[in-house]
Amino acid sequence: MRRVAKLSAACIATAALALTATACGSTSSEEDSSSSSSASGGTGIKIGLAYDVGGRGDRSFNDSAARGADKAEKEFGGSIKELTAKSSDTEADREQRLTDLADAGYNPIVAVGFSYATSVDKVAAKYPKVSFGLIDSVATAKNVDSITFTEEQGSYLAGVAAALKTKKNHVGFIGGVDTPLIKKFEAGYAQGVKDTKPAVKVDVQYLTHGSDLSGFASPDKGKEAASGMLDNGADVIYSAAGSSGNGAIEAVSAVKGAWAIGVDSDQYNIPGLSKYKNSILTSMVKNVDVGVYDFVKSVHDKKPLTGNQVYSLAKGGVGLATSGGFIDDIQPQLDAAKKKIVDGTVKVKTS
Repeated sequence: MRRVAKLSAACIATAALALTATACGSTSSEEDSSSSSSASGGTGIKIGLAYDVGGRGDRSFNDSAARGADKAEKEFGGSIKELTAKSSDTEADREQRLTDLADAGYNPIVAVGFSYATSVDKVAAKYPKVSFGLIDSVATAKNVDSITFTEEQGSYLAGVAAALKTKKNHVGFIGGVDTPLIKKFEAGYAQGVKDTKPAVKVDVQYLTHGSDLSGFASPDKGKEAASGMLDNGADVIYSAAGSSGNGAIEAVSAVKGAWAIGVDSDQYNIPGLSKYKNSILTSMVKNVDVGVYDFVKSVHDKKPLTGNQVYSLAKGGVGLATSGGFIDDIQPQLDAAKKKIVDGTVKVKTS
């Protein structure tokens, strides 16, 4: 049995939200919520989660991180405290959020997204006895477990699927924010398309640039971008854009014969997207939940992971979801492409 409580406005202010931006995000809010397992009697491991823009409920990146923490809480007992970022957060906001979690006794603390890289290093140095996890970037502090993924490899497979499924030889890619991380998704996808069918055209659009992280939390922008690509002739669209991708999926579902490719979570199985699921060809699944669980377990076992844990295609860190059965007919080609990546025959670009 779980108890969910909203913290005070004062606490919310203190935790001035900030997070990062990765493949996924969602609408952002200054919400600070905590959940605890009553069965644990308040004992057990205390997990602090500093979410990316959108937080729990983004149906993508943050939700994957949440699943890993939930699994750990269920297995080990204890509690979870969650802080959710705003797209307008500053570096000071991010540092304060992590500091608040450390001061409140949470250990481990997971920073969900690359924009926490600098703040994690600063705060971790001040709390050497606290274990920090950082997703999608590599920290330098000794008490940090950097959890990274080969997004380009999973995206390559998404590109192979898109090339094999397009009927118009025209596909699209929507990135939430123009950052090096999202460029990995684009690069892998485009390479997978071109290696499979060189004649296929690939449209690319980013929703925001620079420090404007709203591209991960604007379904309306995602829908508009996808609609434009569909109007221009694309019939398969892959979005690495957080909750903005939900808007793209909605746009694709309105066009007969068009396909959307989801990201991070298996979006076919997300309840909030169920009415569009028959238009979701596959999802490039990024198993953030596995990385988070592994890290929390290591802390629980008193052998905290540090350094950089890379979750690759070969290790099951990324891959394509098969829900719906829409890629069953091209599975042999996808398996062949995966084998080439794993054995090194194909080197997937990151930019």
